[in-house]
Amino acid sequence: MTSDSRHPASQHLTHIAEPPGVAPGTGYTQVVTGTGRLVVVSGQVAFDEQRQLVGAGDPKAQALQIFENLRRCLAAAGAGFGDVVKLTYFLTDIGHLAAVREARNEYFGDTPLPASSAMQVAALFLPEVLIEIEALALVHDQA
Repeated sequence: MTSDSRHPASQHLTHIAEPPGVAPGTGYTQVVTGTGRLVVVSGQVAFDEQRQLVGAGDPKAQALQIFENLRRCLAAAGAGFGDVVKLTYFLTDIGHLAAVREARNEYFGDTPLPASSAMQVAALFLPEVLIEIEALALVHDQA
């Protein structure tokens, strides 16, 4: 997957990868700033439209379903991955972060990466759910 062509990297956002005096990040942007309408997407897990878990035991399959769910949620609010300013990853095993980043890159394509945080959690709401991701976006509404 690639980012939604209707929502390329938004010009109303500024990505600051290396603020002075801060170590550069790998695989994310340190600071994203901009103006617009705030879109907050609740944590998404790897459920399909029938609330069936996709990819039991497979972090990459779960991550791909989650990014598809995020794409659909963003689109419902008139946004795309180019509008995302922050992703927060909740992982039952921090070792799944590589699979999450692979899936993210498939959906974001060449879109500048947002700020992000990743944390390992003891558990999510179901034992078979390995990953949950939430998103914040700023949408520039045309006047």
